[in-house]
Amino acid sequence: MKVLVTGAAGFIGSHLSERLKKLGIDVFGVDNFNPYYSPELKKLNAKDLKNQNIEVKTLDLVTDDLSKVLKDVEMVFHFAAQPGISDEVPFEDFLNNNIVATHNLWKVLRDSKTLKMFINICTSSIYGVHATDTEDAAPKPTSYYGATKLGAEQLVLGFCRDGGFPACSVRPFSIYGERERPEKLYPKLIHSILEDKPFPLFEGSEKHLRSYTYVGDLINGLVAIMQSPDKCMGEIFNLGIDSAITTGEGIKIVEELLGKKAKFDIKPKRAGDQLETCANISKARKILGYNPVTTPKEGLKKEVEWYKNKIWQKINLYQ
Repeated sequence: MKVLVTGAAGFIGSHLSERLKKLGIDVFGVDNFNPYYSPELKKLNAKDLKNQNIEVKTLDLVTDDLSKVLKDVEMVFHFAAQPGISDEVPFEDFLNNNIVATHNLWKVLRDSKTLKMFINICTSSIYGVHATDTEDAAPKPTSYYGATKLGAEQLVLGFCRDGGFPACSVRPFSIYGERERPEKLYPKLIHSILEDKPFPLFEGSEKHLRSYTYVGDLINGLVAIMQSPDKCMGEIFNLGIDSAITTGEGIKIVEELLGKKAKFDIKPKRAGDQLETCANISKARKILGYNPVTTPKEGLKKEVEWYKNKIWQKINLYQ
């Protein structure tokens, strides 16, 4: 099977690419190495993939010709996107990298004779402030990111409903682990503690509840979709862990793992931030046999070790 992973040099895309390779899948990736966060981290991820004979082509889904790279593809995992809720990112970036890029993929793949499934990677941010609902609940996004990812999801599923385009969508919940984007909570926290620098904490965010889901558990769910495409056609799946801890509790786990307390620089509340996420995964359990098992302490131990051994004092992600 020939599988394409978009955003393959990124956090989750690189992990999935590795898992597929271990399963004997003919997998390759594309990535535009967007400077939204350190391209050095993406290059490091791409190097790790290359060492496992996984090719990552440099390609922009918005501006480049996609016809050659999509030829004879049987399955696509579409991770490439404009992430985050930073006020510094213009709306046009979210529009182009989330909706236009997805539409461009469909334009090439709609007449494909080989495509068996297009797995769109959405986000729990589409649920809004309280992300605790089942997949059939009305979305209530509160950010450009959530709104445009919802738009991309519904484009893909609309093509499935109207023209039989083979597709489904996944809504991940607060994924963390090795290779996590540097602007996210845990890498930034680990870096701050190791460097003995204040950690920028948004006011009140220590009380936010999160379904912190280890990346390996998410990958298990994605592989289950790949292995049962007929069951997943036109469906949406929440993938995460069905329990939650506060951000404050997550911070304490990292402090314990590093044996050192964090210093805090309290920042004003961030617009569009979610107050609560707790993945309702009843559907994924029933259809996919999905069963996340990694505890926050287990997953964060792996992330801390990765950061200390592979990133800290080797690559500056916070220039």
